[in-house]
Amino acid sequence: MEESKQNSQPRPFILITNDDGYEAKGINCLVDMLADMADLLVVAPDGPRSAQSKAITVVTPLRVRKLEERPGLTRYSCNGTPTDCVKIALYSLVYRKPDLLLAGINHGSNSSSNVIYSGTVGAVMEGCTEQFPAIAFSLDSHAPDADFEPCRTVVRKMVDRVLREGLPKRVCLNVNFPVREHFRGVRVVRQCDGRWMERFEKHQDPAGHDYYWLTGDFVNFEPDADDTDEWAMRNGYVSVVPCQVDLTHYGSIQQLKDWNEDE
Repeated sequence: MEESKQNSQPRPFILITNDDGYEAKGINCLVDMLADMADLLVVAPDGPRSAQSKAITVVTPLRVRKLEERPGLTRYSCNGTPTDCVKIALYSLVYRKPDLLLAGINHGSNSSSNVIYSGTVGAVMEGCTEQFPAIAFSLDSHAPDADFEPCRTVVRKMVDRVLREGLPKRVCLNVNFPVREHFRGVRVVRQCDGRWMERFEKHQDPAGHDYYWLTGDFVNFEPDADDTDEWAMRNGYVSVVPCQVDLTHYGSIQQLKDWNEDE
């Protein structure tokens, strides 16, 4: 990175994080895919942090450990959440503002209502908050040794395009890959209307104390809709959903106008 700092036209600078931890295959494959395109700063959790959404750590000190530094790549682990990793990178570790934030490649999809819980998407939402482009990448496989190689060409094309063209203000991209050797293409779609029907399985530990294990099944409420992320993946396409930080439902403001009152 020191070379880039001295160069009058430095290479793009990309910040990378995830929610599976710095040792996960997905994030290391992502680094490999982009190492020749940009200077990379990796700040990732020191272990799995799935389903952390946009959580931040406020009562425990954050600790950062440098894992590696060589030209074009610096890697750190952090004991916080994915969003903590982004925040501490931006305010304590970078020498210039990143041109792009990436999260992933996640082990497991983040389509439909999963975006609410996902630490991967939560991290790129922090990029939106900080007003720079951000993309979340996920593969629809939880296998620790999943094959990420089919994602390479699409990842590189998307990163190159966003570096050149940017994204709308306070908008990030949630990208999900189906498990296929070859994709049928890319589709910009909307978030599917679906949710997890959750169950808590009750068990007992060796001491005779009860504990509960969260499980469940995903239900797609619109299986025939052909403009959703779930449809795209089920049909062999890479799904791209533009997401935003602003959660205001503007259509309801007029509908609820009679709630307005003055003292």
